[in-house]
This record gives sequence, structure tokens and C-alpha cells, in this order.
Amino acid sequence: MIKEKLEIYSLKGKFLGVMDRKVFHEQSKREFFKFGKVFSKVKTVRLVLMNSNGMIYIQKRSLLKKDNAGLYDKTIGGHVPAGYTWDISLVKECAEELGFPIAVVPKEEFIKSVKSVDLKVIGVAREIDLFKNFNSLRIVAKKFFIQPSIAKIYLGYYDGSIQFKDGESSGIEVFSLKELLKEIKEKPEKFTEDIKFIVKNYKRYLIKLKK
Repeated sequence: MIKEKLEIYSLKGKFLGVMDRKVFHEQSKREFFKFGKVFSKVKTVRLVLMNSNGMIYIQKRSLLKKDNAGLYDKTIGGHVPAGYTWDISLVKECAEELGFPIAVVPKEEFIKSVKSVDLKVIGVAREIDLFKNFNSLRIVAKKFFIQPSIAKIYLGYYDGSIQFKDGESSGIEVFSLKELLKEIKEKPEKFTEDIKFIVKNYKRYLIKLKK
């Protein structure tokens, strides 16, 4: 297996070099549990995917995962490999994790794009935000861990089938926004901090497609 390389940045955004993904995460956890913070960050992507009826695809993380095991999470989350753009990384993650193609389009072309293609064949996504310092609160071996990153958040629509490819997820559940807000309010411990943050701040985007 080819080792994934990541671009490493200081917390102020200075490029520091390239590092093996596994090595970076091991180093980050050592730093956090020793000093209470991580001193570097990488680029990441996060996607919340819906079908055209506005039903939200929520991923349940595998119990075998080291971080946030068994919790409900955003549809897709992943790293931006060295030499890749955010958009290409999202396309790669959708194909590798959930087995479907997706096109990433500019904001001004998004609505026209989702209405122009067969969403049973291809998904369509757009960027909705960029964070230079996104602090992802995670649970590792029943301990809290904060992983900083330079993160882009995406919104997308897709009506086709989803097939798990890499064992990182144990399933997908589909929620209406109303159902998801209710579940998060009543059982917050079942959800990652990432999905709680995204739903709270971007619920205005989580809507049914207009004909």
C-alpha cells in the first residue's frame, strides 16, 4: 500500500514540509496529551450530502476506528494529500469511501448544475466555507483530543446508491433536518462535534431541492 503524504503547516499557516499521514497523527496525539495542544495542522475536507428531497446522509463510524468510534458523523471527511487540491481530494474521498462520482462546481453554478444532471448517476457539490483553523474535537480511547486543520466544508446532492469501500464506516442513516436536530438535542453523545457544528451553522443550506 502506498503511504499517503500530507502537507504540514504551522498553526499560523506556514508550510513546514511533507509527512506520512500515520506519522503525523501519531505525533499530533503525543503533542496533545503531553502539552495540551497540537503544534501543526494539515488540509482537510468535510462534506454533508443530501438527496434531492433534502434528506441528509449521516455516516456511522466503524467501531474499529481509533477516533470517534461508533459515532454519527458528517457524510465524508478526509485529508488533502500532498499535491492535491481540496476539490480533487473530495472527489477522491467520495469514490474511495462511498463508491460514487461527484462533481465540484462553483457556488454560482451549483443550482443550475444539480438541476441539469441525473443525480442518480453523479453527485454535485460546492464549497460553503473555509476555515484556516478548524479545531475538530474528537474522542480517542475515551479521552478528548483536539485536531486543528485547514478545512473546507462542502454541501452536495446525490440520489444514487452508496457502497462502502474502505471499512471506515459501519453504515449510513438518513435524516430529515428536523429529525437530525431532534436527535442531536436529545442524544448529543451519539454524534461527533463536527456534525453538530455543521448542522448548527449551516442548517439553512440543508434543504430540499426546488423543482
